[in-house]
Amino acid sequence: MRYDLSGKTVFITGAARGIGAQVARLAAARGARIACAGLEPHLLKEVATEVGGLWYECDVTNQAALDAAATATMERFGRIDVVVANAGIANLGTVALGPVNALVRTVEVNLLGVMRTVSATLAPVTAAKGHFLLVSSAAAFTAMPGMAAYCASKAGVEQFGNVLRLEQRHNGVTVGTAHPIWIDTDLVRDFHADLASFRAALKKLPWPLSRVISLGECTKALVRGIETRQRKVYVPRSLGLVQAMRPVILSSFADAVISRGSGGSRMVVEMEDEVRRLGRSFGEHSQGGAQ
Repeated sequence: MRYDLSGKTVFITGAARGIGAQVARLAAARGARIACAGLEPHLLKEVATEVGGLWYECDVTNQAALDAAATATMERFGRIDVVVANAGIANLGTVALGPVNALVRTVEVNLLGVMRTVSATLAPVTAAKGHFLLVSSAAAFTAMPGMAAYCASKAGVEQFGNVLRLEQRHNGVTVGTAHPIWIDTDLVRDFHADLASFRAALKKLPWPLSRVISLGECTKALVRGIETRQRKVYVPRSLGLVQAMRPVILSSFADAVISRGSGGSRMVVEMEDEVRRLGRSFGEHSQGGAQ
């Protein structure tokens, strides 16, 4: 049965741009009331104004700020039916290159931010017998040099969602995790712009891991996943086959294939050199300092 979004309240983190902003637009077009949370207040305000919703500036690693955003949403709309935990960042460079604070920040935003978002909204979503969509990634079940913290955080999001689903089933709450491949967002565009090594490696990845999906295609899949209360949303759908092959994807054989296809140690050295020259640990549009 379709979960009708008309009249429902959808709380979205990382809603200032990219996936979060577009999900807000699509959900609003289906009659939902929207609460936008995140940084970049001028962009948040634009999105909220466009969809006739509420916006609240907050860092998803700050529990008090998230709690306040959830409280403001309840005061405005009286309920929270759906939560899209979407805020995310990706650091540039390898573990050896660091700095460690960039690695830790990526995990704090991507994984701990999801945990904090769920904590802030669990009571009203439970009361509404609603739905959580936690935005993970194809990186939850794949591996690529230069993405250690990102892969670890997204794998954590998936497992957190898997357990939350079991814990909340008796309350009528459903939990889905979303697993997009490369999406045409500022985050991916920054990687393209900053790292020639990334561009070269992407071309050599096997299908469908080499695909870059449009923002529109991705967000339609996510909203469809909410409306059907799916437990897994793959973008593209073929990623479901990739996850089913996880024992192969993460085998020593796959290590050899990926290393050979991406240029192996040469690609890693080139990436580290590029990041050193950039002199920063996050993309131009990333809220690496705060999210």
